Amino acid sequence: MDTIPLCLPLVLDGATGSELLRRGMPAGVCTEQWVLEHPETLLELQRAYVEAGAQVLLAPTFGANALRLKAHGLADAVADYNRRLVALTRQAAGPSVLVAGDLAPTGKRILPFGHVSFERLVEVYTQQAAALEEAGVDLYVIETMVSMAEARAAVLAVRSVSQKPVLVTFTCDDDGRTPYGTDVLAALIVMQGMGVSAFGINCSEGPAVVAQQLERLTPYASIPLIAKPSAGLPDAQGAYPCSAADFVAAVPAMAQAGVRLFGGCCGAGPDVIASLRQAVGQVDFSSFTPPEHDPDVIPCASETEARFITPDVDVGETIECTPDLLEDILEAEEDCPQGALKIAILEEDDLALFAENQYAVKDALCLWSDVPELLEGALRVYQGRAFWDGTGELEEDFLASMREKYGLVLL
Repeated sequence: MDTIPLCLPLVLDGATGSELLRRGMPAGVCTEQWVLEHPETLLELQRAYVEAGAQVLLAPTFGANALRLKAHGLADAVADYNRRLVALTRQAAGPSVLVAGDLAPTGKRILPFGHVSFERLVEVYTQQAAALEEAGVDLYVIETMVSMAEARAAVLAVRSVSQKPVLVTFTCDDDGRTPYGTDVLAALIVMQGMGVSAFGINCSEGPAVVAQQLERLTPYASIPLIAKPSAGLPDAQGAYPCSAADFVAAVPAMAQAGVRLFGGCCGAGPDVIASLRQAVGQVDFSSFTPPEHDPDVIPCASETEARFITPDVDVGETIECTPDLLEDILEAEEDCPQGALKIAILEEDDLALFAENQYAVKDALCLWSDVPELLEGALRVYQGRAFWDGTGELEEDFLASMREKYGLVLL
């Protein structure tokens, strides 16, 4: 991926949805449709963010994917809506502010817990990303992610149509878990491995929680971190508890943790962004020393858990993909003290079995195949970051391409 196209630190914009509600948008409507019917409301808000000092505006394309628009009878409007919404934001941004294409959750879970395939998610995000690329966005923001599958699908989709920077943020509770149970540290490891430009946390329970969780990521982050918290949790009347002063109080701790992209989410309006820009401007980022990374501690991840291995990790007995794969995975994780599994993909039918049961893997996973297409197929559907143990005779160039595309760790 390209590097961030402006010198860091960067100040992003603030809330869109909650600010539009304050300005008269009815609850429950299709936000994208309402904005196109009331363009001056969006322009007024986004121009206020520019005046406050935001250097990046997110186009209001949060729900402009086919699955979300379908709920409003607008599934065929993806290309048109994304184009028009980006054009509106470009009008507000002017010549000196970047415009980001915004991709967000579809709200669908993949099989076996949901009703869509992983490839369907990739297809949906690719359609939206292609529309955003044609509309001329400067970068992409994949935000408010709660599942590894949707985040990975969105990254693969964007990378298939563009080499512009991609920022990814997850949302989590005060334990660092998304609503689907994914640890944001695992998400960092997977997204970083896939080559995103920056990673962070948005929305969540406010600046203090976001700062605390980002500090936990610092030792493992080799890319800039993003903080785009909400202004706390709203009360019954929809009021957010965090004042602008409260919001920016966490900026020094965030900067110390490696945050270089700052913004706001729900409840954080232009006044917050103005204070944020001022607070960020007062930080001496040159005084921070990047964390040192131990080359013998190698980060991997399952769909929900962060796992760490060493170069001499023992992967134990190889598991083949049979109808008993789920039981074999659970038994191996219970009985195997080394904390790493090895699953072999030997034929085409193995891919479906693996895709159906990969969610059960919690430990570090070595994926193995002697057929390049099968290894790539398994890496594509594995919603974590796997490693290759160096056995077999696959070409180095192929393995390097798998490292670049899927984050495969090569031992």
